[in-house]
Amino acid sequence: MDITNLKLEDLKENLRNIKSGVIAFSGGVDSTFLLKIAHDILEDKVIAVTAASSTYPKRELDETKKYAKSIGVRHLIIESEELDIKGYKENPVDRCYYCKKELFSKLKEIAKENNVAYVLDGANLDDTGDFRPGMKAAKELGILSPLKEAELTKEDIRNLSKRIGLPTWNKPSFACLASRFPYGNEINSQKLKMVEDAEQFLMDLGFKQVRVRHHNEIARIEVDPEERSKFFNVDIMDKVGQKLKEIGFTYVTLDLLGYKTGSMNAVLKDAK
Repeated sequence: MDITNLKLEDLKENLRNIKSGVIAFSGGVDSTFLLKIAHDILEDKVIAVTAASSTYPKRELDETKKYAKSIGVRHLIIESEELDIKGYKENPVDRCYYCKKELFSKLKEIAKENNVAYVLDGANLDDTGDFRPGMKAAKELGILSPLKEAELTKEDIRNLSKRIGLPTWNKPSFACLASRFPYGNEINSQKLKMVEDAEQFLMDLGFKQVRVRHHNEIARIEVDPEERSKFFNVDIMDKVGQKLKEIGFTYVTLDLLGYKTGSMNAVLKDAK
């Protein structure tokens, strides 16, 4: 048995020991994989919970509904408006801490109301290598991270997801829309809508991995490095430039190095 299969067996054993769980389900690669395996093991002892908010695109919410229905898992949609959380909209470097603390607190209440033992998130082993203040909130509130505990990496999860036929196995990485703003730049619902609309337009054009970073009047587009060449097409540049100006940006730029996860953390030195 190869190392990835051993990790999968560890995950399944850990889930059997958990016996029941509320899963923070965003519809991404990790939480979809966790939900599938947990549902296979624990059946109706699993509840998937998705938080709807202005930082979470409608397309992602729709995908969670579709997948949860396809496997027959109980799926709850809760409202969670991060902009109402004190200290969040100012966009400090620990912004994610406030968000996750609010979310996990709500999930713990749902778990208590439904007599469920634990709240689980989709953090994996790779998440320990980046600046992630949300993990502090998870630790404080006793949230379990079964994928991380089984030492599953993102690559492991994608490979296993492909093997079991999950539609998310090659889904591009996604983070909440608030991650598109430089730390210290205030976030509001209008700016979030600009980012959502701009990214949706680019995806409708065929771009798969997309970030539109909001630098006040400037939109800085990041796409997968392999997709940068699409912008050599003058018609594409004109369409994108015109549309993003209509959305509300004054200037439209392309990051020459392309998408890189956590790129907004480049300004941080001692944040950890």
